[in-house]
Amino acid sequence: MKKVIISSVVTALLIFSGCADKDPVLESDSQTSSKAVSHSSEEVMGVNSETIESSTVDQTTSDSNEKVMADLENQLETIYFNFDKFDIRSDMKEKVANDASLVNGPAKMFTIKLEGNCDEWGSDEYNFALGLRRSSTVKKSLVAEGVDATRITMVSFGESNPVCTAKTQACWAENRRVDFKLLP
Repeated sequence: MKKVIISSVVTALLIFSGCADKDPVLESDSQTSSKAVSHSSEEVMGVNSETIESSTVDQTTSDSNEKVMADLENQLETIYFNFDKFDIRSDMKEKVANDASLVNGPAKMFTIKLEGNCDEWGSDEYNFALGLRRSSTVKKSLVAEGVDATRITMVSFGESNPVCTAKTQACWAENRRVDFKLLP
């Protein structure tokens, strides 16, 4: 028994040690300096300034686009569901209509991702399916309000994305929802 354990340990050490004694091949200093000398200082400065200007413009556009998306996402209202249900409650229908007008208006240039969520009751498989049904119901309601169906994607997180973790009825009700996310 000892021989088997010792041979297993030795084999594992040999496998995990690999080829650590090989040194990486580096470009020699003389080659590096000759390449740097071959470029004039104007060429180097021109490339760098163009690259900096381009990345600054891209970064500014990206930052403003992300800010607009975040502001619009904050205006979209979460749709809540009853226990073990995926039909839209009567008190949520007005929220869906408001979300649809926002999506068709200021958020028209973005894709909408519907994220279905559930409370912790039920199996993982059941909750993923229920979250997808909830997302699908909201998608159908948005399409009925005039939103283009090709702009909407759906995902289900099941019970894996809770906003509340207390073991109360009120907390579980907060987790039975569909959230809206905007994508560029």
